[in-house]
Amino acid sequence: MKLRPLHSLIPAASIALSLLIAGCGSNHTDQGAGPAPSSGQAKSTIGVSLLTSTNPFFNDMGQAIQKEAAANNMQVVITSADYDPAKQNDQVNNFIAQKVSAIILNPADSRSIGTAIEAANKAGIPVFTADIASLSKTAKVVSHIATDNLAGGRLAGEAMVEALGGKGKVAILDNPVTESVMLRTQGFEEVINRNNAKGPGKIEIVIKLPGGGEKDKSFKATEDIMQAHSDINGIFAINDPSALGAVAALEKSNKAGQVKVVGFDGQPEGKQAIKDGKIYADPVQFPEEIGRKTVQTIVKYMAGDQTPAQILIPTQIYKKADALADKSLSAK
Repeated sequence: MKLRPLHSLIPAASIALSLLIAGCGSNHTDQGAGPAPSSGQAKSTIGVSLLTSTNPFFNDMGQAIQKEAAANNMQVVITSADYDPAKQNDQVNNFIAQKVSAIILNPADSRSIGTAIEAANKAGIPVFTADIASLSKTAKVVSHIATDNLAGGRLAGEAMVEALGGKGKVAILDNPVTESVMLRTQGFEEVINRNNAKGPGKIEIVIKLPGGGEKDKSFKATEDIMQAHSDINGIFAINDPSALGAVAALEKSNKAGQVKVVGFDGQPEGKQAIKDGKIYADPVQFPEEIGRKTVQTIVKYMAGDQTPAQILIPTQIYKKADALADKSLSAK
């Protein structure tokens, strides 16, 4: 993923004073030109619901949204869903009551988010999704801006094949309620299946457990994995917090280095773990670019220009050689 350092977390006070956009995509996008601005129009306000404020990835995205919005004389209202679909639904309803000009979502649940998006649709407020897409067949999203998660999952699969020499037993720390993770897992499994079709070696995916995309939950899930499959050779974790939780569980059980971990994100802590040999590789994604592109797309829509239904941003594989050359990391 990105080779530049990530920003620090958005301070709580900053979040309280700022307006945040969180995006969610849909396969059923509402394409077309946006409303032409009228003369003397008041400053536009964007309502943002991020998936969480505890993951640096989403804080980086939020900071980029704030900066790009300010550059375009727009206001931003930032909220965090804290992985709670009901809380996110309330946030969208609040945005509707505030009559914001646009809404950005990172859906906490890619299926149930459709109800909230439909409410915004009825209110005539355009919805844009960032990083995570909506899977609703009826809710309309103007544009979805995200990492190319399917291709990123394939890079993760290739890294695992390389790490294991094409054979072994693998577990997946999953989070199947979010569309972005579904795509990562799909891409990973495609590469594993392609490897197995070549023979004679074979990588067997022996278990998938939900880690919730969080370090603590993934720590516990990894302990469960090792209890059920003591001979596990590799773990694919769908983001860096999950990968770091897996590393902590492996260290506790004295299996660090014996089980290859492939993560996803390229956050500073994840990159440092790659440098230290605790994580094998990460497909790196670029949250700041997602945030900027989302606001730029809103600006185009509001100017009456055509906007693409989907914008995908490629990932880059990041391994130990990249980490050793990365001057942003510690020298330990």
